Amino acid sequence: MREITYAQALNEALRECMKEDERVILLGEDIGKYGGIFQVTAGLLDEFGDKRVIDTPISEAAFVGASVGAALTGMRPVAEIMFIDFTTVCMDMIINQMAKMHYMFGGRGKVPMVLRTNIGAGRGAAAQHSQSFHALYVHIPGLLVAAPSTPYDAKGLLTEAIKNENPVIFVEHKKLYVEKGPVPEESYSIPFGKADIKREGKDLTIVATHALVLRSLRAAEEVAKEGIDVEIIDPRTLTPLDKDTILKSVEKTGRLLVADEGHKTCGVAAEISAIVAEEGIYSLRAPVQRVCSPDTPVPFSPPLEQSYIPDEKNLIPAIRRLMEYT
Repeated sequence: MREITYAQALNEALRECMKEDERVILLGEDIGKYGGIFQVTAGLLDEFGDKRVIDTPISEAAFVGASVGAALTGMRPVAEIMFIDFTTVCMDMIINQMAKMHYMFGGRGKVPMVLRTNIGAGRGAAAQHSQSFHALYVHIPGLLVAAPSTPYDAKGLLTEAIKNENPVIFVEHKKLYVEKGPVPEESYSIPFGKADIKREGKDLTIVATHALVLRSLRAAEEVAKEGIDVEIIDPRTLTPLDKDTILKSVEKTGRLLVADEGHKTCGVAAEISAIVAEEGIYSLRAPVQRVCSPDTPVPFSPPLEQSYIPDEKNLIPAIRRLMEYT
């Protein structure tokens, strides 16, 4: 199978959905002629025109609000927010409008829209362009939250998100855009709420999201030299969350490590840990461990930023600590 990048896979999903359904429109800053800051929308303006690929003013509240209105009246908008940091300026539109309209109108109004954005540190972009607070949207009823870690998942999940009847927060990772992987040329979708076992193992379960899936795979190969067999679960969507796959894995291995680039306090890793504590505690042979970002802003200093980012330097010691419990 051919290999393409994560960014190209997203671009392909957008193109296929726009060809299939003329109601699909794109809105965002610099998504047209420039092709998006990470080139995810490159070439789409030339193909579909400026009525369907709309370069917006620098007002996230305005174009996310316009997307909510368009979705309510029959369109299927895909709005791009350059960085998740910038979603803070349109929180009312996301939390009080996008998420709640279906409920507040008794099911008579639907908001089939996608809000694409990204998380992740590591590009020297400092504290206001590097955050990973996707857990905020997992907390809000009415929103679906997708978190692809591979090009294959990126294309399939975005196709599903655009065709879904519910509002979706589609959370990409800026360090993954250049990663390559096998992706079918034909259109396909991946159902929400179905986790993927990226690596099978018997000694320890890692539930990892986004870039930490790849980092966990590298850590697993390293500890395999010590005879430790790690299973890696990628939830793929955080809302809905595939609890059954996680609980079955923990039942098999007896140990759980949750890895997510969000902050440790009240984050995605905290929620998954709580679920296992509530519903799978008798399967555990060791305390649940979390590998997350520290509860501080992302540093600008390159050495501090590298220290801040959760990766193999944190994962491997955590795996070894868990294996001390027999």
